[in-house]
Amino acid sequence: MPVLPCHPHTFVYHNELYQFLSYCQQNVANESQIVSVSLEIDSVDPLIVLQQIAKPNQQSFYFENKSKNQAIAAIDVVTKLQTCGANRFAQAQQFINSCLAQTITIGTSKDAISPHFFCSFSFFDEITQSNYPFSAVTVFLPRWQISCNGDHCILVANFLIDAKTNLDRLYQDLCQIVRTINFLKYTSTAINNTNSIICNEEKNIKNFKKTITSCLELIESNYFQKIVLAHPLDVTYEEPIDLLRSLDNLRNIHPGCYIFAISNGKGQNFIGASPERLISIHNQQLSTDALAGSAPRGKTLAEDTMLANSLLTSEKEQHEHRVVSDFITQCLYQLGITPQILPPRLRQLSNIQHLWTPIQAQLPTHVHPLEIVAALHPTPAVAGVSRDKACTKIRDYETFERGLYAAPIGWLDAQGNSEFIVGIRSAMIDRDRARLYAGAGIVAGSNPDREVAEIQLKLQALLKALV
Repeated sequence: MPVLPCHPHTFVYHNELYQFLSYCQQNVANESQIVSVSLEIDSVDPLIVLQQIAKPNQQSFYFENKSKNQAIAAIDVVTKLQTCGANRFAQAQQFINSCLAQTITIGTSKDAISPHFFCSFSFFDEITQSNYPFSAVTVFLPRWQISCNGDHCILVANFLIDAKTNLDRLYQDLCQIVRTINFLKYTSTAINNTNSIICNEEKNIKNFKKTITSCLELIESNYFQKIVLAHPLDVTYEEPIDLLRSLDNLRNIHPGCYIFAISNGKGQNFIGASPERLISIHNQQLSTDALAGSAPRGKTLAEDTMLANSLLTSEKEQHEHRVVSDFITQCLYQLGITPQILPPRLRQLSNIQHLWTPIQAQLPTHVHPLEIVAALHPTPAVAGVSRDKACTKIRDYETFERGLYAAPIGWLDAQGNSEFIVGIRSAMIDRDRARLYAGAGIVAGSNPDREVAEIQLKLQALLKALV
């Protein structure tokens, strides 16, 4: 993928870019050429850009970590892959490599950003529910990408050019997007309206408790050691759910989580606030997390400290956490990666706290990010132990489609940098209704009533944000 420099702050408004695009068009053979333009822009909130630029019939992707002051919005599609099956991660990798082989990047500074590919994978490698609105794999290169790291913002425009491309229209579209974004820097996300819930019905909570009891019997018989069961909550609202407002709520309520939203361009959005990073790669440095074992936050400092200490000393919670940590390190070793395991600690969020072990490693250049994602998913934190038996029983017990719930969601770029999270604490939104998802790990010693209480705690935190 060739990368060319470009004189800063001039080419959008003069002829340099147009001449370059014309050169690319003249030199394309029978195949099309992807041209990726990276342009520095004034500081702007990518969430507002998403709201103002994305059209209802366009796919989009939003990803934010407020604690790191990083956010990225991807809007519309230049090229995409949708597939399924056991070989889906390899297919996604091949698709991305093929696209990069026909991509040329031009930027205005040394901080130019390469094109990102945005990915969502379902929990299982096939979608069994015919009307589920997302594919088992979606990988797309967006037309517009706005990436902000602190006050440093970059617009990436990706174009697919062939001999018939209307360069005048393409050029004018880019100029219009830049003008729109420059205007949006004066816009605020402060929104105070609320929405009323008119239907709030938990389905089969008694049956869910019976399922937990059944799983405990299987654990006692040594069929498996752990299973993670999910439970949905279906909610209807008086008015259509405001995606911008819900995401703004999520990032303010859960500043320590990854805020995400995936739109299929058909009216459905999958959104959430996940505390669980699957992998993060930057300059060949890999970071991942073992996150398992949880307790609520206390209403007072004394209660909070008591709950934290109980979590840190609980044999049950410690065992559940070690299973996840051991699984991740073994997967990395099998890929030829030597992990550095940092001391375990607490990950304290607004309404819940988890046992957390950060894991880091130097990534060999021959290991692709999606190889790691394929090896790690699903971790015992969202599936169970043994993984195959737990996944089989999840299919038996759960009558709904997990889809993107508890599945890998994220992005990767041409340099091998990437960020993938696990799509938990999430909801499927469809106009004025939503399905919220939450899960609990069932191990020996689990109490059905406490597991239900944990799930309800997770669901209520998400419910507050959807307005």
